Amino acid sequence: MRWPRQLMSLLVVLALLAGPPAVLLFLIGPPVNGWPTTKQIQAWVQQPLTEETLTAALTIGAWLLWLLLAYTVTVRAVTRLQATAAWLRHVPLPTPLQATASGMAGAAVFGISTHPVTTAAPQPPPSSAAGTPEQPAETNPTPDDTAVSDDGILLPGGWLPRDTAESVAAAAALLWLRRRRDYRPRALTPNAPDAHTAGLPPAVASVQAGLADAPAASHAPGPSDSFTAPGGVIPAGGLGLTGPGALPIGRGLLLTAVLAGHRHFTPTLAVTRAALTDLLGPDAEPLGRRLPQLTIVENPAGAIRLIEGADPPRMVILAEADRDADDLTRLAGLTAANGGRLVVLGGWPTGQTWHAAPTGHLHDPTHPDNPAPRLCVLDQVTAVDLLAVIAHPEPTTPSPATPRTPLPSAVTPGPRLQRQSTRGVPHQRPTASIQRPHLRVLGEPTLIIGGEPLTIRRSAAVQVLAFLAAHPNGADTRELTAAIWPGLPRHSLTGRLYTTLSDLRGAIRTASGLHVIDHTDDRYRLNPADVDVDLWHLHAVIQQAATTITDTTTAWQAVRDAYPADLAAGRTWPWLDPIREATRRRLIDACAALADSENDPRRALVLLQDGVDIDPYNADLHARLVTTLTALGDHEAADQQHNRYLRTLAQAGIEDEPLGHHATRSTTAQPEPAPPLLGATQHPTSR
Repeated sequence: MRWPRQLMSLLVVLALLAGPPAVLLFLIGPPVNGWPTTKQIQAWVQQPLTEETLTAALTIGAWLLWLLLAYTVTVRAVTRLQATAAWLRHVPLPTPLQATASGMAGAAVFGISTHPVTTAAPQPPPSSAAGTPEQPAETNPTPDDTAVSDDGILLPGGWLPRDTAESVAAAAALLWLRRRRDYRPRALTPNAPDAHTAGLPPAVASVQAGLADAPAASHAPGPSDSFTAPGGVIPAGGLGLTGPGALPIGRGLLLTAVLAGHRHFTPTLAVTRAALTDLLGPDAEPLGRRLPQLTIVENPAGAIRLIEGADPPRMVILAEADRDADDLTRLAGLTAANGGRLVVLGGWPTGQTWHAAPTGHLHDPTHPDNPAPRLCVLDQVTAVDLLAVIAHPEPTTPSPATPRTPLPSAVTPGPRLQRQSTRGVPHQRPTASIQRPHLRVLGEPTLIIGGEPLTIRRSAAVQVLAFLAAHPNGADTRELTAAIWPGLPRHSLTGRLYTTLSDLRGAIRTASGLHVIDHTDDRYRLNPADVDVDLWHLHAVIQQAATTITDTTTAWQAVRDAYPADLAAGRTWPWLDPIREATRRRLIDACAALADSENDPRRALVLLQDGVDIDPYNADLHARLVTTLTALGDHEAADQQHNRYLRTLAQAGIEDEPLGHHATRSTTAQPEPAPPLLGATQHPTSR
């Protein structure tokens, strides 16, 4: 048993803490008996090394050693207490359903021999608080339902290590920043269609949602952190992969190697055309051409010539059809000499061949007992979706079939939707003392009732409110579950959504007496007659500003006052980015349109400065601002603005691409030519 050893350790520590001070106090006395007098100081200066001074020095040293020991023990004890508290916070507690089942089982075990079995008459089901049919209780997801594991993110199409998933999320964030940089404000008219932005693939949303549910990482991944695990597993002399997990692991290695050079667009991977076809399908070459980190070669001889060049790749992937013995031997030696890795998707007669499991584990037949870390595994669709986020955009504009996220338009109070029966519960109108609820989603999402924020117990309920505010026409069960829990099986989410909505609607009705969330035909929406939403007010103000001809300053001030912060600022919900970007574009559209209609350049300057504050990454707004500053003769301010913008891009990690080159290929670029990076308005001193 461990407790005797723990007790003995505790006694030893107490003896070390209490023993030395007791001995010192008994033999010598207190460490300080008062401050030395002037005469004692003069005597010590004349003769410092006396028996008394040496004894005092040794006493002080002994007390200092004891203080160091006490400090060390205190720090260790506090660390252990913090670790214990953290462990207790993560101890899984039984759910109400499990507690009920346990109680019933205990009653059956202990009462079956002494109490007769009785059957109670069935009770009628309670009335639904949300005005919907009986709703199942919220269920805990099974291991197959969860998107988060101990060391990675589980997707419908594979599994990603934690650092690889974080690199994917970082690449998605960079993609949105590039879209913000390259967008060109357009004319704003009352009848103009709302701005659209292309959403990212579902696999990326699953990664983002998984990271949001996972515990925080202990460190932020660097550009090449995700390459560490494969580089440590694959032997330096190369490796052949066989088994059902060969291609899924090969796709994971391809994604990992591409992510390793993503930030600085460094060529990190060479793959033969046959291997690329095996991994990503016959139509994958156009995607591969848009990955600056990937080099496609015809055969192993082409990979050899590439490695012998100035910038050899860190990994080479070959297909089973590329197994030329002489070329493989030479290629393995070259990659090993340059610190790279060679992977063959198939058996390797003259080299090492390991078995690849579909879970991402590799098994070395020569050392079957050595555990191998789990590598990234992806199916073909998921791999293509994730690589598309990293790839350069295609030069053509998106096709009409591309899924779009429309910007919510302004909503005015209208007739109420017909609701389902509330099972005899009368609809309570609010009393005169209770104000109309106000939903604030610009900034931190908050529902304010009677001047006080409503406490919402479930984080998913907050997300439901924000989602319905961004979709005034409502959403059905499938749309809500896909947005809030992307990548999870739908069969496990319906009950969770019903419970979340029932709890939310009940809390709102208790606080206000209003049915703020209408439900009819399996479709939920916010009732504009019962709730005021700041996002809807913002779009109404923008539409009103579009009709302004004379007083542009007042119109723009109304827009700025209606936009205190970004939509759900600080939240990382996967569905947010397209709508958040569309809202931001409407604002800078209004800013640019009002600035263009302004005859006074100084008033136009104020408008453009506000626009840059709203979106500090947009190149077109910065070009307009610098042009206006130059026209006003303030060349120094123009130079400072330009340099500040370049620093902003550098801090975001998007300074390595020339803007003009990238903007012409951006998925959000307009048909007209893209402007230069403020260079047309700069002086030689600004560079």
